[in-house]
Amino acid sequence: MAMRVAVSSPDEFVAPYLCEALGDAMVEIPPEVLEEGQEMMLDALLMPCTTLIHFNASAPESDRDDRSSLLAMRDAAKPILGAVNRHQGLHLILVGSLRVHPQATPDEPYYSGFTRLAPRDVAAEGQLWVEESALEHAEPERPVSIVRASNVQGPLMSGGDGHGLLHSFARDSIFGWVSVPGDGSFPKDFVHVRDLVEAILGVAQSPPPTREAIAIGTGRATPLRDVAQLFSDQTGADPQFGNDDSNEVFGVVDSQEVQHRLGFRPSITLEEMVSEALQMVN
Repeated sequence: MAMRVAVSSPDEFVAPYLCEALGDAMVEIPPEVLEEGQEMMLDALLMPCTTLIHFNASAPESDRDDRSSLLAMRDAAKPILGAVNRHQGLHLILVGSLRVHPQATPDEPYYSGFTRLAPRDVAAEGQLWVEESALEHAEPERPVSIVRASNVQGPLMSGGDGHGLLHSFARDSIFGWVSVPGDGSFPKDFVHVRDLVEAILGVAQSPPPTREAIAIGTGRATPLRDVAQLFSDQTGADPQFGNDDSNEVFGVVDSQEVQHRLGFRPSITLEEMVSEALQMVN
């Protein structure tokens, strides 16, 4: 990959996969460079870069409904947004979640870049603030891409655990049950972390004319009762319904949008994700 790609505010799950895929093309933006008074150092790191990928997610130590989460997201993004405005030819990619959209309903089950906005919690308000601030200053010389991921699943590269509901189900199954959020009728669109990274790299290699928002998922909506049944079939675990579903993202991504935009189709199936999650606990 000829381009140089800066990565800022990395999370502990997706970012390690992205950095591995970028290899020598990655330019790390250390947290201390985002502090006040470090603009020259930040500009120097960004000088050779064609792309800046900023992880626009809530701070791991903050509750999503705590105002400190919103403030942390703003503070982390302000130096980045300022630097982008100082540079020509820098493509900004913000990686966040679908929580800036309202919960999907039977009448509006699909998420896309055009789905209306209605942040579900304080962290989503922070995510949206950063997105809108970036889009406001997008220009052909400084394009902006918003990437909002569906229910991302996969092992942590640091080892020892997995991320996402499928891995929670796998851990439950050791004890003979699967704790299902809600009554099991609502669908989820699970996407593997490696497929998400492939989509992000596709966006990096093909900037938009000026601005865009893209939802990343598989386009496959699977009711949680069917997901729980996959675990039951393989482990004998008993699905237990009625658990708290207030923090879950239900609905399905309009996969045609990203397919037309990038020629991208996720390659890892739900069944493969379930098998991977079970292998990690066995």
